[in-house]
Amino acid sequence: MKNTSGAARDLPRGMLRTGPVLFSYGFRPFFLASALWAILSITLWVANLGFGVPVASDYGTLYWHAHEMLFGFAPAVLAGFLLTAIPNWTGRLPIAGRPLVVLFAIWCAGRITMLLSGPIGIVPAAAVDSLFLPVMLFICGREVVAGKKWKDLKVIAGLFMLSLANVFFHIGVIEDTSPGLAIRFGIGAYVLLVTIVGGRILPSFTRNWINQFGRTDFPVPYNSFDAATIIIGAVVLLLWACLPVSTATCGTAAVATALNMARLLRWRGWTTWPEPILFVLHASFLFVPVGFAAISLQASGWLPEVAVLHIFAIGTISMMMLAVMTRATRGHTGRKLKTSRMTNISYILLGCIALVRPLAELVPGLSMEILAVAAIGWTAAFGLFVVEHAPLLWSGRKPLTIKGG
Repeated sequence: MKNTSGAARDLPRGMLRTGPVLFSYGFRPFFLASALWAILSITLWVANLGFGVPVASDYGTLYWHAHEMLFGFAPAVLAGFLLTAIPNWTGRLPIAGRPLVVLFAIWCAGRITMLLSGPIGIVPAAAVDSLFLPVMLFICGREVVAGKKWKDLKVIAGLFMLSLANVFFHIGVIEDTSPGLAIRFGIGAYVLLVTIVGGRILPSFTRNWINQFGRTDFPVPYNSFDAATIIIGAVVLLLWACLPVSTATCGTAAVATALNMARLLRWRGWTTWPEPILFVLHASFLFVPVGFAAISLQASGWLPEVAVLHIFAIGTISMMMLAVMTRATRGHTGRKLKTSRMTNISYILLGCIALVRPLAELVPGLSMEILAVAAIGWTAAFGLFVVEHAPLLWSGRKPLTIKGG
């Protein structure tokens, strides 16, 4: 009888052929659950708005909605991405099996306790919910330090910021004060992560795509201009969090708008339009300078804050996350990095919602209709992702190639 134990030990965890497929790699449970929660949480929010269905009423349904988008849905996508990307960055094995099940259970517990914050109490619900991001911070920080990838500590700093923002959000609600600062701080942390990680993957993916055609019109590689743009963007986001309406915020946001637009143009994203799975990454990043421009308008009193929040939350964050989810799911399950018509429609829907949703505050007479359209588009976009990619996430093992076999 052939002894295969040695060969099994040599396989990366995400490639093991035993155990539940869903928990063989971090992107699988978190991408699937985040998409399902994106659909369910918005459905509950609309049920409350349109029909008065009570949803986490003791916590405050509006605050629950904001929290679950920022600290429920988005961290799950971030977890799926980081638990898959960090092993590639560090060369260390990804977590899988029981440790992944435990981490996923912590995230699920946060979603359940937040919904049940009335019966069990707001403080216990907040305590349970506040566990996930620090645990993620510990896991990712341990891997980056162990792999001695010091430049990736910037990503760990972003996780730390999100952990703090989540705690401060809960404190604001518990003390019956507005969590506006925590919301802006959390949004800022995600946007900063997009500028850091996006600046890493967009030019790299674009260069590889251009190179296969024998062309040499490559994106400008990362240099001091990128570093300066990220730093200035971080300063603007901090100013916006603390001083959303001020001359300093208005002026620096205008500078950040110009720098991020120039940075995006240096990556030559328009050349990738024939490849939607790549082009959508550039389209998502476009909402970074658009968001900074919106901050400048808010700071000067021309745009309401809720509009700015949704430009960033849907355009910059959610659209980038959907793009990464589709790309990573296909790539890590052995599929071609090509989109179907269904996926392309989901990209278009979410991009349109990023433009439409802010209008609810600008055209108050049509706010309910706009909110309804936005909710339908959001649900459809993530519903299409689930329909097409769920089978790949729970059962699609990546084909195994054994050298010398």
